[in-house]
Amino acid sequence: MTPRMLPSLATFTDLYELTMAQAYWQEGMAETATFSFFFRSLPPHRGYLVAAGIEPLLAELDGFHFTEEDIAALRQLRRFHEDFLSYLAGVRFTGSVRAVAEGTVVFANEPLLEVTAPILQAQLVETLVVNRLHVYTLLASKAARVRWAAGPQRQVVDFGARRCHGLEAADIAAYSGWLVGFEGTSNVHAGLRYGIPLYGTMAHSFVTAFPHELDAFRAYARTFPDSTTLLVDTYDTVAGIKHALRIAGELQQQGHQLRGIRLDSGDLASLSRIARQLADAAGFPHLQIFASGGIDEYTIEQLVAQRAPIDAFGVGTKYGVSQDAPYGDCAYKLVSYAGRATLKLSEHKQTLPGSKQVYRFYDPTGQMLYDQIALAEEPPPLGGQPLLHEVIHEGRRVHPPVSLDASRQYFRQQWASLPEPCKDLHNPVPYDVQLSVRLHQLTKQLSEQLRAELHPPDHMPAG
Repeated sequence: MTPRMLPSLATFTDLYELTMAQAYWQEGMAETATFSFFFRSLPPHRGYLVAAGIEPLLAELDGFHFTEEDIAALRQLRRFHEDFLSYLAGVRFTGSVRAVAEGTVVFANEPLLEVTAPILQAQLVETLVVNRLHVYTLLASKAARVRWAAGPQRQVVDFGARRCHGLEAADIAAYSGWLVGFEGTSNVHAGLRYGIPLYGTMAHSFVTAFPHELDAFRAYARTFPDSTTLLVDTYDTVAGIKHALRIAGELQQQGHQLRGIRLDSGDLASLSRIARQLADAAGFPHLQIFASGGIDEYTIEQLVAQRAPIDAFGVGTKYGVSQDAPYGDCAYKLVSYAGRATLKLSEHKQTLPGSKQVYRFYDPTGQMLYDQIALAEEPPPLGGQPLLHEVIHEGRRVHPPVSLDASRQYFRQQWASLPEPCKDLHNPVPYDVQLSVRLHQLTKQLSEQLRAELHPPDHMPAG
């Protein structure tokens, strides 16, 4: 096909969403449907997920429509009826959305978001919903593990932009890290886009561009005399540390202060101890030791356990691609249509029917006790706090967008209430998620009904 101008976000959908949409249109199926987005299970070694991407998604649903250029391009595919394309040109998202707040801690089978709209509209946004909520939630959950491993005394900075899976994924990694408590990002685009503090040191190329390491260090320190962190492992790390301390002394004589050094390879625990000893002996106890290079939550956990004197971590590739859990088993499934609850019975993929609400229960100290997934129509259980709230009503936002900083503060509250055993990096204690009696009964009733229809009992002939 000949490349065309960039299509609108409405076309970010799988082809079968459009073919199903035409079939709905042709059959006159325009009743209200509810689709639920959830994770069937938690990724390995995860005791929770951090719901993210909801706020960006809501902004995209707000402007959902097919442009004239989109319709012209779809016409050239020669798959769609002309009257359907004319109808599609007028489609806007007029439905309602209920969702948990950005930064909410969630668990398997709990809906993060439910879309209620004419079935054609709700179907068309499926790919966008899954794509957005999947990658944001996956990275926010990974980031929360990294942040927790580092502890409250050490900084964590996102360094993952260059090896993330695309430009948008790099910005999402920076966004997700900031949401759960990272101190900043090296990604300038994301920093400017979201108002995230920017951090950076120097590359090995800068050092090797000069005849000698000291020449490179002096040049950089002259340019940034009060904000320099020197990368010390280009040739020999211990020699590099000593060169950095020499620069620190020169800056001090000029009334300035070297901010820190960065270790990017080798035995980080041992090298950080050497760096701390040399810096303290030289009279620079303030000198920050920054570590990077293949770091993730497991590396950080080990370094903290070894009491390595590292003040800050830069997490890159393994965070930016969520290396140990690069995908989550999530789904966007029809749970009701035209007032009729629906479910699927696929092996290992059975769904819960009906529009739902999640209620969270806390102990007297504010710690999370258990969650209950219930039908949305049920009376609220005593003491349970609902997690899903209407955020779009008949196509319009109910409230102004929530800022990323506000979501960051909300996540802190969520994190503080999550029991510590659920945060373990290796064998987290499963959090208790229950089904209400009515939801359990409805699931059982519909399952039995569908199985009976599929496998009617054999009738013996009369004797």
